[in-house]
Amino acid sequence: MALAVNLCFRSIIKNTTIAFFNARIVPRAIWKNKVSEMLHYHMNFSIKKAVVLLSGGIDSSTTAAIAKDEGYEVYAMSFDYNQRHRVELEAAKKVALSLKVKKHLVIKFDLRAIGGSALTSEMEVPKKSQESRVKSQDKESKLLTPNSELSSIPVTYVPARNTIFLSFALGWAEALKAENIFIGANAVDYSGYPDCRPEYLKAFEKMANLATKASVEGKIRFSIKAPLLYLTKAEIIKRGTELGLDYSLTWSCYDPQPAAAGVQSSSAAADKVQSKDKNDNLLTLNSKLITSFVPCGRCDSCIFRAKGFREAGIKDI
Repeated sequence: MALAVNLCFRSIIKNTTIAFFNARIVPRAIWKNKVSEMLHYHMNFSIKKAVVLLSGGIDSSTTAAIAKDEGYEVYAMSFDYNQRHRVELEAAKKVALSLKVKKHLVIKFDLRAIGGSALTSEMEVPKKSQESRVKSQDKESKLLTPNSELSSIPVTYVPARNTIFLSFALGWAEALKAENIFIGANAVDYSGYPDCRPEYLKAFEKMANLATKASVEGKIRFSIKAPLLYLTKAEIIKRGTELGLDYSLTWSCYDPQPAAAGVQSSSAAADKVQSKDKNDNLLTLNSKLITSFVPCGRCDSCIFRAKGFREAGIKDI
């Protein structure tokens, strides 16, 4: 790789030199500026960059660690969309810092104005009883194929969320000249969201290469990468652990509960978080507020997390 880059630099310098001498115009200042400009452009373009969607959960954090391990310069993107489980944004910040990403960008907009989900409205987050929770954990997960019927999609599905997130990521990727966009989508241990399926990701990738200036001009071929798509939660956790990812920094629960009053309603807990955050930058959330909340242990996301750690034989700290 280093040899190829050196040869490229030599070629640029050689060709630029020949061009200037052929024109018989070699002002020193112009020569230095031109070479500097060309080398700077080449170095920026040749760096392997990737935009990674980072929610702060197990899947997205593991995906970011994988991108980092594969040699990408990681540009992490998180979203404050006025969601119920805003604790995840602090988790995303911690994960981004631990992975030493190149840049962590938080995009703010309001999906609560649209609603349609328990995560963006006052709807209750569905919970399972202890008995059904054990059955769910012991039941084998099935991959949702293009020809299979969608199971009942839970109310924690946020309308078009991944399409919105990937669109932001695509815009940033085009600006960065980054060909690869990573997403922690999973079609094995998940809640059945339609925008986590392989056929959806392929369709978005096709759209991305039809809808951007860089791809239409043939400069970039965008690729949507979902390295966890066919892995179980246990396999994901094992992979992240191998990469040294600290899962204690991550957050999974859809319905955080106050540590001192776990019986308080989920909507009251959400309101308390929102009122505290209203005038704050989400990257500087009050740490006392974050640490005063604990996972509910009964929502889909908590159940999949517990199942994953149990099957991986790893303790969830």
